[in-house]
Amino acid sequence: MLKRFFLVVCGSFVGTFLALLFFTLTAVIMSFIIFGSMASAKGNVKIEKNSIMYVKLDGTLSERDGGANASLMMLMPNNQGGQSLSTLIKGLKIAKEDKNIKGLYLDCRGMAAGMASLYELREAIKDFKASKKFIYAYGDEGILQSDYYLASLADSIFLNPEGAVDIHGLGSMTPYMKKLLDKVGVEVQVVRVGTFKSAVEPFMLDQMSDANREQQEHYLGSLWGVISKDMATDRHIDTTKFAALTDSLMLTMSAQELMKNKLVDKLCYRTEMEDRLRQLTDVDKKDDLKLVTASDLVEASDSPFGTGSDVVAVLYATGEIYSGTRNGGGIPSINGEEAIYSETLAKQIRELQLDDNVKALVLRVNSPGGSAFGSEEIWKALEDFKASGKPLAVSMGDYAASGGYYISSGAQRIFADPLTITGSIGIFGMIPNASNFINNTLGVKMEEVHTNENAIAGTPYKPLTDSQKAALQRMVERGYDTFTKRCAQGRKMSQDSIKVIGEGRVWDALTAYKIGLVDQLGGLEDAIKWVALQAKLKDGDYSVVDYPNMEMSFMEMLNSMQGMRIENEMRSRMGIFYNSYEQLQAILNRDRVLCLMEPIEIVF
Repeated sequence: MLKRFFLVVCGSFVGTFLALLFFTLTAVIMSFIIFGSMASAKGNVKIEKNSIMYVKLDGTLSERDGGANASLMMLMPNNQGGQSLSTLIKGLKIAKEDKNIKGLYLDCRGMAAGMASLYELREAIKDFKASKKFIYAYGDEGILQSDYYLASLADSIFLNPEGAVDIHGLGSMTPYMKKLLDKVGVEVQVVRVGTFKSAVEPFMLDQMSDANREQQEHYLGSLWGVISKDMATDRHIDTTKFAALTDSLMLTMSAQELMKNKLVDKLCYRTEMEDRLRQLTDVDKKDDLKLVTASDLVEASDSPFGTGSDVVAVLYATGEIYSGTRNGGGIPSINGEEAIYSETLAKQIRELQLDDNVKALVLRVNSPGGSAFGSEEIWKALEDFKASGKPLAVSMGDYAASGGYYISSGAQRIFADPLTITGSIGIFGMIPNASNFINNTLGVKMEEVHTNENAIAGTPYKPLTDSQKAALQRMVERGYDTFTKRCAQGRKMSQDSIKVIGEGRVWDALTAYKIGLVDQLGGLEDAIKWVALQAKLKDGDYSVVDYPNMEMSFMEMLNSMQGMRIENEMRSRMGIFYNSYEQLQAILNRDRVLCLMEPIEIVF
């Protein structure tokens, strides 16, 4: 018996030891792969004569490079690749001036990107076009609408003879889950301010409200007006005819019909396309094309980020806003996605304020909002930065709404692209009541003992009383009053005027510019130039530095990989219901009082 016990213990010990050894060896091997690839990527890159800048439109377009994340992504499950808007824009600027670069080749393979990000990339391609260098775009199986928005700037669009083009307009989808919640016995108790504050609608209504439909129709119509006009103008197609083509289920058209309607210029196979590029760049038919990426161009450039000890800081505020801080360094994230932690970001702002080399700040906002308290905390840090005398501007990305607008409102100048979504000045609170589910569905009876009437108020085990709901409503209204005061102060408007255009309504940037929520239509580069001018910095004599640091420790990489692996597995199993699951999960994890835009999925 003792011998058997000894063998079992030894076996368990050996098994544990082997498991730890395997994990350690795996970690070491992965670290060599990741950091080895990073080291090799930092080697010298030379741009040869007759090179072509190659932009492969696939994967997901992020705001900026993720440092070690680029290598990390290679090891992710279901990796879709991706590249950064920041690097592409820098690469296009360098390619415009580099005599060794003969032209630009857009390889359309279906890139996922926000509309404002595509607009900024399109503006950079338009700037490159001024160099008179050629721009060719090619699509094999098909050219998706997002890719076509970029490709429409090309001198010629080439398509596989059996390929397709998909231009269909914009649409939005919002899942309404009240019937599902009723079936399982869960009630979402809502307190809110703002007729248009529709983030709570999916949990309390069976269908979209008239107010929400009105705002969505308005901003989608405005956004598509910009996109469709741009494509029609650059393809030299009458806007009325382009609208008719969009409504003709273009995806079903043959390649010959597409060419007849001037949507593409020529039909050819990929090998023929590459031969055409060889002729343009004097490359022998037997030799490979000299294709260089945006990353190659940035790496080969002597000073892609500017020179000088004076710094214009670009601080990225990307993702949902959470109150508090995140332990550890590197990129702030929730389940592998970027997130904004109020204490962490506020601390970074204070450090930039106290840094004598930092002469100005551009806050790059790409956020739907989140915690009301966290938004206030970030707003205060930015106010302190302004009080130091350093210029502050905001550059809005794909969306800067609700809490994203809260933290933007105090900037001396707000820049937004025409395709940015902003506004949503409103506030709400959601507290789930799962008492019916717990008592009747699960058969669990919750007994309570308390010393005071509200000792266990706000738990999911019992509904709120009328007095508790009234108290929460007063708190939310107080938060809305603070929110609108901040906006009025920053925008130099009356609070009543802000309340008129507030009410939780989401605006497109063109309308936001007209009503005073945005100062100037423009991108990140415009904001950088503006703050540099305000700081009396001469062009070329200052550096542009991105914050926060995106590097992750090795253990953070492993944790992120594990989180993303689990998320991908759940997405594949739950399909279209995963977004609804995320929303329900978020109710339990978020702060109770939120400045958050509704989770609308815009089909682009």
